[in-house]
Amino acid sequence: MAPAARAAGRRRKAGQGMSGILVFGRTGQVARELALLLPEETFLGRDQADLSDPAACAAAIRASGADAVINAAAYTAVDRAESEPDLAARVNGEAPGAMAAACAELGIPFVHISTDYVFDGSGTAPWRETDATGPLGVYGATKLAGERAIAAAGGQWAVLRTSWVFSAHGANFVKTMLRLGAERDELRVVADQHGGPTPARDIAAACLTLAVGMKGDPEKGGVYHFSGAADTSWAGFAREIMTQAGLPCRVTEIATADYPTPAQRPANSRLDCSAIAQDFGIYRPDWQAGLAAVLTELKP
Repeated sequence: MAPAARAAGRRRKAGQGMSGILVFGRTGQVARELALLLPEETFLGRDQADLSDPAACAAAIRASGADAVINAAAYTAVDRAESEPDLAARVNGEAPGAMAAACAELGIPFVHISTDYVFDGSGTAPWRETDATGPLGVYGATKLAGERAIAAAGGQWAVLRTSWVFSAHGANFVKTMLRLGAERDELRVVADQHGGPTPARDIAAACLTLAVGMKGDPEKGGVYHFSGAADTSWAGFAREIMTQAGLPCRVTEIATADYPTPAQRPANSRLDCSAIAQDFGIYRPDWQAGLAAVLTELKP
């Protein structure tokens, strides 16, 4: 690490009691939860670090004096990515690679959030980190490109693949179901896609645990899976939302073929999360409890 970067990191920790973590993202679901865990750390929004400019992201890391970096920003518009492949590739593929290279140059850990969409969704067994990837669309392909660019950069890094993220912030399945469930008597929801809904709050906590653990042990890192338990379908998730919210809206199960979208979704998004439990003591969160917490947070 450059002397100036080391000195800046020491000043931050000595002067403010901070851990020196730089976070890319400010308004996204995970970034907002990280801000609650790290209220005094530096969060870079699009106005300060545009992920469509990978070189600028790397420069921001070099100038930060941070001793760890978490990337909680991404191009997440799955369907729109089909018509914006170049932008998605820069944000999800090139930018994380540039960030990882800057972190490797400085000798600091880099934590990045990825997705279950790197898999083709075949079978019914939970996906392991070592399983062959096979994204079905542009979004998954660009996220996989980001993973590979991070690994190629060297240094110390961790990629956290997760699924079905929800929180009280931004646009997500829970908030959509609450809105529609209050307006309609019945909702038709896909029942042949399965995975683990994951509270953004738990993803944020996992990212922080990874960053701190990697700072304490230079041998730690790699690709990890993390999702809520127990696995369910989108219809099952919707039904639990209606139950907990006290909405009388009926959930009718449909097939994926009955709800066509521009981007194909994986049918099997189950993730084997045993590695992260073994290496970092991070266990799958109870998404139903997480849902209850989000519903409480959303109450006026």
